[in-house]
Amino acid sequence: MLRWIFALLLIPFLDAVLLAVIVTQFGFVSWVGMILLVVLTGLVGMLLVRAEGRRTIRKMQRTMAAGKPPTNELLDGGLLIAAGAFLLTPGLVTDVIGFLLAVPLTRIPIRAALKRFVIVPYADKKTGGFASGNVWTFGFPNDETADGSTESTDGGTYDLGDDDYTVDGNGDDSYTIDFGDERTDDTDDERDDDPLAR
Repeated sequence: MLRWIFALLLIPFLDAVLLAVIVTQFGFVSWVGMILLVVLTGLVGMLLVRAEGRRTIRKMQRTMAAGKPPTNELLDGGLLIAAGAFLLTPGLVTDVIGFLLAVPLTRIPIRAALKRFVIVPYADKKTGGFASGNVWTFGFPNDETADGSTESTDGGTYDLGDDDYTVDGNGDDSYTIDFGDERTDDTDDERDDDPLAR
């Protein structure tokens, strides 16, 4: 958390230093010219963000009409909001960051990196791997039960009330399931004449 606060404080500092260096090193650029440049880049950037926002909304509507989740479009919308905030902040460094987030040519790789390194690991951490497609066919992740205790999952008999069954491993990744049917005399059963009753 402190890294993010430090990064957010570093950006305005870099902006101020860069503006001072440009004005002092280049005699043809005055303070008034620099302020006009910052305002002009902010206005052009906001027009770009507005156009890209409309384009993203249209893409989102098409994706939802096709019955697909608009995940990329939602990420683009978030990146465009961040781009607008950077472009409204006066300074050349913030304008460069804003343009990088607003232009599709650079926004798409940023979106892909954000999905790969931030969103998917966070979702996997919160869901135990189900968000990225990890599915456990037996037991719980890391062999833990719902109450947190570890339990052997090597087969055996599990008491499920009236539905007892035994799972025997044959050693070749196949299993035999033996249902403990305790009915030995079917003559007392009224469903005996119905072949689908069992």
